Amino acid sequence: MMFEYTRRRGVRSPVTDAPTFRVGKLARAKTADQTGADISHLIDRSYNYHSPRELHWHLAERLGLAPGAVMLRESAAA
Repeated sequence: MMFEYTRRRGVRSPVTDAPTFRVGKLARAKTADQTGADISHLIDRSYNYHSPRELHWHLAERLGLAPGAVMLRESAAA
């Protein structure tokens, strides 16, 4: 299952001092036979992610999918 997200600026992590990001919008990726349904309501958009990998794992857990079944890409539109 392919998903696209838009990134919003987060804060610096108090633990690692690294930049974080928040998800602006999360949607199923558009395909020839499906529209890009918005599923932003399924995650906490106020959470500060440290990496796309962390979002990937969180999304797999939230949807009850194996991590290998989830594909994630950042949307070009910000």
